Amino acid sequence: MSSTPKAKLDIDWSLYLVTDSSPAILGNKDIVEVVEQAIRGGVGIVQYREKHADTGIMIEVASKLHAVTQKYKIPLLINDRLDVCEAVGAAGVHIGQDDMTVAQARQILGADAIIGATASSPQEAEKAIRDGADYLGIGTTFATPTKTDTKHIIGTRGLQEILSKTDTGTEKSIPCVAIGSINASNVQRVLHQSAAGTNRLNGVAVVSAIISSPDPEASARTLLNLITSTKDKFYAAVPSNNPTITDLNALIAQVPSIIKKHVSSSILCHNMTNTVVQNFVANVCLATGSSPIMSENGPEAPDLAKLGGALVINMGTATPDKINTFIEGMRAYNALGAPVLLDPVGGGATSIRRAAVKTLLANGFFSVIKGNEGEIAAVAGSSNVQQRGVDSGPSTSTDRDKAALVKSLAQREHCIVLMTGKTDYISDGTRTLAVNNGSHYLGRITGAGCALGGVLASYVAVHPDDKLLAALAGMLHYEVAAERAVKEESCRGPGTFIPAFLDNLYRFGNLVVEDGEGALEKGWAKVEFLNV
Repeated sequence: MSSTPKAKLDIDWSLYLVTDSSPAILGNKDIVEVVEQAIRGGVGIVQYREKHADTGIMIEVASKLHAVTQKYKIPLLINDRLDVCEAVGAAGVHIGQDDMTVAQARQILGADAIIGATASSPQEAEKAIRDGADYLGIGTTFATPTKTDTKHIIGTRGLQEILSKTDTGTEKSIPCVAIGSINASNVQRVLHQSAAGTNRLNGVAVVSAIISSPDPEASARTLLNLITSTKDKFYAAVPSNNPTITDLNALIAQVPSIIKKHVSSSILCHNMTNTVVQNFVANVCLATGSSPIMSENGPEAPDLAKLGGALVINMGTATPDKINTFIEGMRAYNALGAPVLLDPVGGGATSIRRAAVKTLLANGFFSVIKGNEGEIAAVAGSSNVQQRGVDSGPSTSTDRDKAALVKSLAQREHCIVLMTGKTDYISDGTRTLAVNNGSHYLGRITGAGCALGGVLASYVAVHPDDKLLAALAGMLHYEVAAERAVKEESCRGPGTFIPAFLDNLYRFGNLVVEDGEGALEKGWAKVEFLNV
């Protein structure tokens, strides 16, 4: 990097504008005026992209754009056309995979030119870096109307995979920006979900979000504010200013204080849950100390999100209209960095439900994803388990397979992932735990998993400093209460288990409030760390 010209080092990659002069995108606005307004709103680099104009017209427009970018001291790049770049004295070019190579462009333009390359796969990224690209434009992230010749849509998973390949071992080798239908509704999710370890995007490239806007300056400013205030600190498993607890005894020792805090919290738990279990879920929330509201009214979600609680999205009785409502709710809570839990009920049972899972993952991001093995496999894109309705079918996975799946999904989605079953597996992508508390009756009643989702969400809202620890505390409150319920003389089967369970959720929480660790038997938490 020491030989890189200073002009390249000074670029602010946060918000990169790519132009489009087609009437469907630009309308009747003047492209030069739009670009200047966007720069005033915070754009740090501009690429002039024009696929169909004559060379003379391109040079005329590029000259005007160059004058504007020089006025604001930011670079102008030309898409593909080295002749236009040289004619107007632009800072460099952006090369697509179907154009000349980066090495050929470097021979023509020289060492000082900024040369960027498109990468849609790790192999393309590695080659561009070897050939001397100054930055990568990664994508296409999402389907976009501005380019109809995209090879494939890579999503945030593809961004993450490519970013992992741009690591030299100590630091990212070159700047990387994502492109492809990125706008104000998804930019923070793109930045958050694409991160690969310490490797993160330097910014995003946008087209329609600014060029189509009636107020390009305001749109650029909004995007830049979202980029610079990304909610990573809210969605990180452990905020950077807190130590990660990796000792099991120390982790469990924290649980009673979190249960006490939750029991007395009356924290809001906003449930967008299925109609089959609403009453039971509400009763469980009340018994554990949260304040439930069962609302699938999307327009009221922003007001509810401001109350400091958590949102549960439960797919049990999902319809196309409900999916849209879920997205409204998710975006409202995402905007404030508030916890959102996804319960992909029956997510692997049908093609419709599998598509719904993908839609939700594409439209927001989550603090916790909770499900049985079939549901977690559906979210991960695995086909090892076929679901029968909302239940998992027979599994051929080993305990280690299950733990590894949970850990890998937590790493991919940057959230807490819980797989429920005879043994529960929970991970934040770094720490993975097996939990063996609970009762077999939880698998014999309707809504036990859905109710657990509400408990986990509210616990994460109460203790956001370590989301894995918060979720563990919620699980133990829930499952130890189930163990205690089974010991009641009145509990003789699933039907009598339900009232005993609700009573013990309430009693156990209050015992912890009154007696702290004194309310807990030795070895009460059947938890172990796993090395996967």
